[in-house]
Amino acid sequence: MNKNKNIKKGILIAVLLAAAAPALSACNTFAGIGEDVQRGGAAIEREANQNR
Repeated sequence: MNKNKNIKKGILIAVLLAAAAPALSACNTFAGIGEDVQRGGAAIEREANQNR
């Protein structure tokens, strides 16, 4: 019985880690999107200042 309980616990941990992986990688994705938008805004601002 104890071995069966350990297997179930291991499976549960594996499932939780697999579920957490996309959430953790999404943080990097959103940070990357924010940086891209910021760079795009800076480029637009530079062009606007040059073409006054």
